[in-house]
Amino acid sequence: MKIAVYCGSDFGNNEEYAKAARELGQWIGKSKHTLVYGGGESGLMGAVAKEVHAEGSEVIGVIPGNVEFIKSRPQPYVTKLITTTNMSERKQKMLDLADVFIALPGGIGTLDEISEAITLTKIGVFQKPCILFNRNSFYAPLQEMLKKMEQAGFLWEEHMGHVLFSDHVNEIEAFIDKFNSAQ
Repeated sequence: MKIAVYCGSDFGNNEEYAKAARELGQWIGKSKHTLVYGGGESGLMGAVAKEVHAEGSEVIGVIPGNVEFIKSRPQPYVTKLITTTNMSERKQKMLDLADVFIALPGGIGTLDEISEAITLTKIGVFQKPCILFNRNSFYAPLQEMLKKMEQAGFLWEEHMGHVLFSDHVNEIEAFIDKFNSAQ
């Protein structure tokens, strides 16, 4: 299974985020899944890739060729590097490659990427599970916002069965298995 992980290229200011990245990377690697990620070696990105690589599993990095600071960095954990024309093409390539999407803590880019995956599944472009790794309740405000959208009549819970907020790898694995077996 190919798992896209969206996350920060920084570590953030809480050690729990780095711990979550390592935990997720170890699970992906030990399960012999393939990591699809933004190709960087820094921050949470690098932490996930390092763990997957250490377990001997495939690490696919997707980088935009037009962003100098990304392409100039070495990619020590990447077993396959894909260079796209720009960030939009990079996002599309990751959407096409992955079977599952997981967002660790990150910034606006992380939120943009996981939101697009959630939306594309919701409207039926594809059917892929989307998980927000909610370590230290990082995504709790977003979870509340989704509840508010539902209460206001803009979102229906029955259309969001592909989304999970969790910080437990076992729960994430069970959710993915259940989702895939229902398809």
